[in-house]
Amino acid sequence: MVQSIQEHTNQGIFITFEGGDGAGKSTHINFLAEALRDAGYEVLCVREPGGTEIGEVLRDLVLNPDYENMAPETELLIYEAARAQIVYEVIKPALDRGYVVLCDRFYDSTVAYQAYGRGLDREFVRQANQFACQGLRPQRTVLIETNASAAEGLKRATHGRDGDRIERAGVAFHEAVNQAFRDIAAASPDRVRSVVSQPTKAETAKLVFAAVADLFAWDANSLPFTDDYFERANLIQQKRYVREH
Repeated sequence: MVQSIQEHTNQGIFITFEGGDGAGKSTHINFLAEALRDAGYEVLCVREPGGTEIGEVLRDLVLNPDYENMAPETELLIYEAARAQIVYEVIKPALDRGYVVLCDRFYDSTVAYQAYGRGLDREFVRQANQFACQGLRPQRTVLIETNASAAEGLKRATHGRDGDRIERAGVAFHEAVNQAFRDIAAASPDRVRSVVSQPTKAETAKLVFAAVADLFAWDANSLPFTDDYFERANLIQQKRYVREH
């Protein structure tokens, strides 16, 4: 059960989730969204790239393994175009209505994948992010990390299949991406909270909730959810596994 929750304001809250491929972001986004709804919040979950009609077309384009010759510069601009559209069409309007918006990837991924991974100029990527975000910044970013290697993370993400165009970029590419996220967390400790995956999803979920607790006036050391409630995170993961297999 959810214990008594402090009254919250109508101000929107923007939280992004980051991490390398196979980090398990989706499970924790879905579980946090469920908990926040139970606590009385209006919640919107979105993903990048995608989340709009235009964005989903761009997602299919940039992840399509048939386009293996796509230039890194083209890749960057596709991601930024998709981001500009979802910020304009979905995220900003939802925040203006007082929603909690949980976003699976945002501009930190562009720094990690296109600057560190592809080797594009970091300052140019920063400016491109700034342009596409239209002044929007997340109040909190949850970085989910594992103790697994980049190769193991890719195996989890693709379930042994070939994967999309980004997943096929190679182990060295994804090692650079993982290092980028560590660098980003170290450079922005006020915004980014690192959560290391635990043996169970329930244990990791507690750490995720603690990482955003201050945004909801929760006590990070005494969260307003019971242990039985957190066990539901394991069920979400089990259901997802069944769907994917």
